[in-house]
Amino acid sequence: MEFGFSLVPTPDIPGHRELVKVAEETGLDLVGIQDHPYAQSQVDAFALIGTLLEHTDRIRFFPDVASLPLRPPAVLANTAATLDLASGGRFELGIGAGGYWRAIATMGVPELKPAQALDALGEAMEIMRTMWRPDQPTVRLSGTYYTVNGTHAGPPPAHPINIWVGAQGPKALRFTGRLADGWAAPIPSYLPYEAWPEANVIIDEAARAEGRDPADVLRMAQIVGTVTSTPGVLPTEGADPVRGTPEQWADFLAKLAIEQPFTTFIFWPERQSVEQVVRFATEVVPLVRQRTPNGGR
Repeated sequence: MEFGFSLVPTPDIPGHRELVKVAEETGLDLVGIQDHPYAQSQVDAFALIGTLLEHTDRIRFFPDVASLPLRPPAVLANTAATLDLASGGRFELGIGAGGYWRAIATMGVPELKPAQALDALGEAMEIMRTMWRPDQPTVRLSGTYYTVNGTHAGPPPAHPINIWVGAQGPKALRFTGRLADGWAAPIPSYLPYEAWPEANVIIDEAARAEGRDPADVLRMAQIVGTVTSTPGVLPTEGADPVRGTPEQWADFLAKLAIEQPFTTFIFWPERQSVEQVVRFATEVVPLVRQRTPNGGR
């Protein structure tokens, strides 16, 4: 199992550097950076990832999740490969077909229907994976939404970059099972807790139909909440945040790991702080490992 936290990319760059350094020192594996370029209060996720990679040595980063409609796939492939090369293989690509279309459209992008956006994502993934191949001198792919006509492939990334799709509806989940390296499950306000088991079943079935081992599709649970010193009432359905002691958090996450195929857990603190990141890393994570088979290894 792997553990990380999600960071809101406000302009407080020094504060973010402190947070990720603490996350690395306390043993977390991943940092997700939200990507909302249309939000006045947020800086560019990819530029921020670049500076945070420079100030860390081990921890890995991913956009959580990148808004594909605002980032042409051929350019995105080069950006991802560059970040991966600069960090020695510490970049992964979380990506979505486009969630906030009203906001996305304000930046000059034509709005797509959900089915169209998903088809566009499929074309984009093919382009990016082709451009990352070292044996591909030029790329020629023609699609309905994206076309590259003889552009140069490369440079290849330092390691095979994973593409983790933020999927919600049945069609998107089937798409994930067929084509993605992993599922970055939406936070419960978009997909409530009780919908997660069926979502995993849909991904499993789609993977098998494609001739894939479902275990090859990473499952990432993203949990909003607060680590507290006093016991709380943990949610079993809906979208309420998890607010409880480290022991309660550990029970909650271990249950997900045992009963469903989740292997990666991203903590979304309700209030972003060093204290919350440290508590999750040093108090919650060890207890989760104790409660899962083979220590979650």
